[in-house]
Amino acid sequence: MTDRAVERALGLLAGMALDAALGDPRRAHPVAMFGQAAAALERRIYADSKRRGTVYAGTLVAGAAAVGALAQRLAPGRTARVALTAVATWTVLGGTSLGREGRAMAAALRAGDLAAARARLPHLCGRDPRHLDARELARATVESVAENTGDAVVAPLVWGAVAGVPGLLAYRAVNTLDAMVGHRNERYGRFGWASARLDDAANWVPARLTALLTAACAPVAGGSGRRSRAVLRRDGAAHPSPNAGRCEAAFAGALGVRLGGANVYGGRVERRPHLGDGPPPEIADIPRAVRLSAAVGWAAAVCCAAGAAAWAGLRQAVRGRSAVR
Repeated sequence: MTDRAVERALGLLAGMALDAALGDPRRAHPVAMFGQAAAALERRIYADSKRRGTVYAGTLVAGAAAVGALAQRLAPGRTARVALTAVATWTVLGGTSLGREGRAMAAALRAGDLAAARARLPHLCGRDPRHLDARELARATVESVAENTGDAVVAPLVWGAVAGVPGLLAYRAVNTLDAMVGHRNERYGRFGWASARLDDAANWVPARLTALLTAACAPVAGGSGRRSRAVLRRDGAAHPSPNAGRCEAAFAGALGVRLGGANVYGGRVERRPHLGDGPPPEIADIPRAVRLSAAVGWAAAVCCAAGAAAWAGLRQAVRGRSAVR
């Protein structure tokens, strides 16, 4: 195992610990700063064109990766590189904030405060909360916790393991751009096409790893790994998203609930297929989903740290054989 592999593995685990202890940075969040830069670039180059949108996404993602590569190159030593990886990991992870939002939603629903719960839902997802009752708000929360476990926790760890700090920053750039412009509406249907497809590609492996780890961690939430795997196999591909469906199906099976149904986004109704065989989620299922999400996050951190070390060892072995030849 190389020193750099140890540094990367330690940095990922330390970053996960920072996120667990602190949540998202309170001030001058780098993701918010990136979003401001992306919005400024959009104002300059926007056109109803896939080509312009591809240039937009490519410029911003490459820029984020370049910043990460430069920072990694300039880090003066082993301790600095571990610290840099830890801070970058902490910056791009969203697991603790996701759990806080889920618990806050559960508390508002238990108190019968639908107005507070509806006001909180945009922190989790983009659907219109104005006419949702307690059960629909619970479903939206569980679905959002499931999906975001993949793209706000597992995916950054995977890309950090594969490519270090550049991978962490590039992935968060991809995910942020998808949230900003990856919408199928009149303005972004063409301009946001590249951002949406890039996000699909970047999350393909992480989403499936999330689903497998969800099944493995299901007992943490009082669920069944066998049922999680069965629902994943049967329903995972039914969702219109190639990635979110895997995460949501695995969570539905693990929690013994049924997800999916009609969702409203800006006045547009989308009917999602049902995932799972149980009843719709109730308020009590939200804390279970949060516990499961946290367990999956830590399992992913351990797997990705081990994977980073194993990948570096494999590369070192291949180089050694090439040198002998």
